Amino acid sequence: MTLTDSPRLIHLRRGGTSLIARLNDDDLPTVLHWGPQIDGDDLGDVLTALAVPVGDSVVYAQPLVGLLPLHTRGWLGHPGILGSRGGRSWSFAPASVQHTVEDDEGTARLVSLATDPANALEVVTELVLEPAGLVRVRATVTNRGDDGYEVVALEPALPVPAVADELLDMTGRHAHERAPQRHPFRHGRWTREAWGGRPGHDSATVLCAGESDFGFRRGTVWGVHLAWSGNGVVSAERTNTGWRLLSGGEKLLPGEIVLAQNESYSSPWVMGSWGDGLDAFAGRFHEFLRARPQHPSTARPVILNTWEAVYFDHDLPRLLDLAERAAGLGVERFVLDDGWFTGRRDDTAGLGDWQVDADVWPDGLGPLADRVHELGMEFGLWFEPEMVNLESELARRHPEWVFGTANGPGVPSRQQHVLDLGHPAAYEYVLESMSALIAEYDIDYLKWDHNRPLVDAGHSPSFQPGVHDQTLATYRMLDALTSRHPGLEIESCCGGGGRIDLGIMEHCARVWVSDCIDAHERQRLQRWTSLILPPELMGTHVGADHDHTTGRALDLDFRAGTAIWGHFGIEWDLAVAAPDDLAHLGEWIAFHKRMRPLLHSGTVVHADSSNPAVELEGVVARDGSEALYRLSVVDHSVEAPLGRIQLPGLDGARRYRVELVDLAVSSIRPDGMPDWARTGVTLSGEALTKLGLATPMMNVDRSTLIRAVGI
Repeated sequence: MTLTDSPRLIHLRRGGTSLIARLNDDDLPTVLHWGPQIDGDDLGDVLTALAVPVGDSVVYAQPLVGLLPLHTRGWLGHPGILGSRGGRSWSFAPASVQHTVEDDEGTARLVSLATDPANALEVVTELVLEPAGLVRVRATVTNRGDDGYEVVALEPALPVPAVADELLDMTGRHAHERAPQRHPFRHGRWTREAWGGRPGHDSATVLCAGESDFGFRRGTVWGVHLAWSGNGVVSAERTNTGWRLLSGGEKLLPGEIVLAQNESYSSPWVMGSWGDGLDAFAGRFHEFLRARPQHPSTARPVILNTWEAVYFDHDLPRLLDLAERAAGLGVERFVLDDGWFTGRRDDTAGLGDWQVDADVWPDGLGPLADRVHELGMEFGLWFEPEMVNLESELARRHPEWVFGTANGPGVPSRQQHVLDLGHPAAYEYVLESMSALIAEYDIDYLKWDHNRPLVDAGHSPSFQPGVHDQTLATYRMLDALTSRHPGLEIESCCGGGGRIDLGIMEHCARVWVSDCIDAHERQRLQRWTSLILPPELMGTHVGADHDHTTGRALDLDFRAGTAIWGHFGIEWDLAVAAPDDLAHLGEWIAFHKRMRPLLHSGTVVHADSSNPAVELEGVVARDGSEALYRLSVVDHSVEAPLGRIQLPGLDGARRYRVELVDLAVSSIRPDGMPDWARTGVTLSGEALTKLGLATPMMNVDRSTLIRAVGI
């Protein structure tokens, strides 16, 4: 319906979330509340209650701030829209705004069309409330003028209340992603930018604002995530007029988006979630993703990836032996990693030459792929479609397909450069090369890697910036491959965890969380990646006893007990593993298969432990009938014994039988077994959640599993 009265409020409710917005016929919507659901109040009284006294100037009072904050409405912070026609038409001022609301049984949506005839511009904002209670917002600007309009920034914003006085986001580096960082929400603007054509290993992932010391189970928290796989920004801005905004958008390079007459540009979706604690915040993302039609609907197959087993040393007999060992353990998908294509004996050459190396594979990949399928496993293959080595036939034939500037292709990173998929011929070459191999070898799965940031990413011969077009071309190619080859699944890998966002997840079936599979590091990596992704979308593998990125030595129970909390796999040369370890690994695989219906559909929970050395997380069935928890000791504790642990997420009115899982009992010290762990215990969900259990004593980097089953 189109709303005509002004001013007025709308109140949308979905998934425990209320969204209240004020609508004027000459301004973009102002969100007055999004968060805990409110019922039964008269909207007229709400409008009266929330009206801000203006005094003598809207500039100093700022009573209303729209989804795109505008200087023309008195906003003194960062504008939500920036652009110009060579220095003209740079200040957007709506003359009229038409609001349309769709509020049926499904998704609720507010669409607002703002026109500025003086500047020949139109702006549409879309505010969507999903059934899971997740909020999505984006903006679109259209040029109605005769001359070009350059878009500099288009960054929608959502407000948070004054109780949100602490910020949380992530930082990191290659093989050490998702390191949380916190600080007070002070006056000014806190900005996290990504300029490498991907979110990056130091990606913020989310930008949250919440009550001081909010945790997984305590404190109300709001936050945003940018669903975009190219250059981007998320910001938190607090003004002395009381506004606290969380915003996001694409970071555009100079001249990257210049709109001709009647052309439009849309910002990426800014995804907003909230919750009483980070578990509830993350749960809305998980529910949203699981409700999508393309979300994986079959059991996530146990994977063996060959990288840390053989690296570039591709030898058919050795790989056949590895495949047979994997099948014997219950592996369901075998993935051949980097090293199979022409000239690829190390990382200095070959990228872009997507033909099987005849010297290493004289009979092609058929003997391996056929045997893998005979063993009942799916066959997967590694590609890096967006990249190129200068030492390759492709780069020698088509240097114009390599991103660069007038100064050349720029600095190498990991011995490689970026292939410009904005060239139609380059795009077609990669798509057809990959598609032919997928068809020839009946490939079920692609590991799609991306190991170089997009710096000096100019499109030849003009050398205009090409990051935006590259991002969209990547999305198109992913969709083209899955459309041509029904059932094909694609994993997003970016040197591990450098491109984990809900933009890429519209096109991929899982992500590789990090190139580091050290289980100690993975406890952090998986915990904080789960703020946006449920377990079934996160690749989590068991590595060798000595990790190749950190050198840390860890026992099998800790490695496997960490890896089962995701899309489980193996990254290990099984031919050199001890027979006892192989047998035990088979037990872990069997256990994961028994538990994956719960792990890949239930509600993810974390305890807020008072002891920083102790961490507990779990998955609770949606109906509360059962739960599985992992208790880990990740540091040498100042306190001993370790205190109590609470089991979050259980149905308080139900009684549960709680026992240790036999697989991980050996991780507990002989002198540290509490009575309940020896015999099991039956308690109400309320007692287990509020009183908890005595924590077993374990050495550092050990974990055990606790299962609770309703009776």
